Amino acid sequence: MTSANLPPARTVDEHIHRRRWAILGVLVISLLVVVLDNSILNVAIKTIADPEKGLGATQSELQWAINSYTLVFAGLLFTAGILGDRFGRKRTLLFGMVIFGLASLLSAYSQNPGQLIAARAVMGFGGAFVMPATLSIISNVFEPQERPKAIGIWSGAVGLAIAIGPITGGVLLDHFWWGSVFLINVPIVLVGIVAMLLLVPDSRDPKPGRLDPIGVALSIAGLVSLVYGIIRGGDAGWGSVEVLGTIVLGLLILGFFVWFEKRSDHPALDVKFFRDPAFSAAAGAIGLVFFALMGVTFFMAFYLQSVRGYTPLQTGLLLLPLAIAQLMFSARSSVMVKRFGVRAVTTGGMLVVGLSFLSFLWMDRTSPIWILCVVFFFQGAGMAHVMPPATNSIMSSLPREKAGAGSAVSNTVRQVGGALGVAILGSVLSSVYRDRISDDLDKLPPNVPKGPAGDSVEATLAVAGRLGDKGAALVDPAKDGFIEAMHAASIGSAVVGLIGAVVVFLWMPRREAGQTAPEADRVETSAEEQRSAKV
Repeated sequence: MTSANLPPARTVDEHIHRRRWAILGVLVISLLVVVLDNSILNVAIKTIADPEKGLGATQSELQWAINSYTLVFAGLLFTAGILGDRFGRKRTLLFGMVIFGLASLLSAYSQNPGQLIAARAVMGFGGAFVMPATLSIISNVFEPQERPKAIGIWSGAVGLAIAIGPITGGVLLDHFWWGSVFLINVPIVLVGIVAMLLLVPDSRDPKPGRLDPIGVALSIAGLVSLVYGIIRGGDAGWGSVEVLGTIVLGLLILGFFVWFEKRSDHPALDVKFFRDPAFSAAAGAIGLVFFALMGVTFFMAFYLQSVRGYTPLQTGLLLLPLAIAQLMFSARSSVMVKRFGVRAVTTGGMLVVGLSFLSFLWMDRTSPIWILCVVFFFQGAGMAHVMPPATNSIMSSLPREKAGAGSAVSNTVRQVGGALGVAILGSVLSSVYRDRISDDLDKLPPNVPKGPAGDSVEATLAVAGRLGDKGAALVDPAKDGFIEAMHAASIGSAVVGLIGAVVVFLWMPRREAGQTAPEADRVETSAEEQRSAKV
């Protein structure tokens, strides 16, 4: 046998290699509990907004219930990844799971929107130590030739969470109070912790760098200021001094963060990583696709429940095609990458995602619901051809000992993209809806308390319900106004998705490191067969 036919040298210990798929199963459980919570929350936001059944949260407070988690999560990912590389990824994973479980209890028993926002921030703190550890452990457990498939399964777990999250949330909300959607995390956390202690190996960077508290503080301050300004833009107007001031302040802090990290000898985020197109273009694709998806997922719950009248459980079932498509295609995306190359696959996936958002422009109050299910399926299929290849491109471009840092960057852009998607598209939704419904609210008698009726379609419908026959005239304008606002947000999502397609087409390498074209593979195999025949 010639050296060309020899299998690659194994870099993972044999006893770890034998149980690698069981380890992946445990890591998927850890990932599920983090993603599951957000997908459940998307179904529960209407109930939480209800003053009688929930906390009476405004749309801005609902956005902060999502973004408080995401901002803390994204801000601490750098530190969490470095701590995992330094002290051991298994330890940080266990620590994050414990914090996440305890914070889930706090969220479940929150008495007002402020407490829920704070508890969600603590959940984000725990999640920051879970997500990067799972991906970096995969990079240290699987050989390079199996890693794309493992990462595809890891990404497919997101689709599984999208499926079981809304359905589970719908069942819980049909039978229990709103806090049960957070309480469900606790048993999953307990099962995950026990499985980790029994199966998951520990790993760390033999030469870890020092921590960078200044860099972490700058990233948190910049992100919070920027997204707060964007959210307030939907409430106070984009010309407000408060809005413009906080947005500019956030951009300045983030700019100083990049400048500081370039000159630091122990940066929280090594900006040199982004010099590699395989790393930077892939990170951009992840951020942009989640920007579009999370923004649409946020307003889709209101469309299905407030406008179309579906229950939370029915809403979860209608999201099932999105999850099924992700489960079907994520693990198989590595086959497409081997055949067509990572650039072609990710560009095609982004195009499908972007174009699918445009189809929402034809959605109204009476559109056949099966059309929406078809659109969700294509969105899931598109994402399944973006997330696994892009994530593997990031992880493959870094040495294995820096897996924690690479995972932190991958998940940071994912979470920041999602946070900005909810903030920006949520603000567009609020602004357009408020302008559309304002004339109808002005027609109400002066002695009728309007309160925050113009903040969201749910708030308007609540006022209409309290007014009885006098409020009936508000129902149709509220639903029509939301449809118009949804169309505006859909256009924004489509534009972002198509920008992502351009980014990966222009800058993503055609093939990943070490990957050869199918034609080259056939030529090499043929030459080898000829040499063997001569022998």
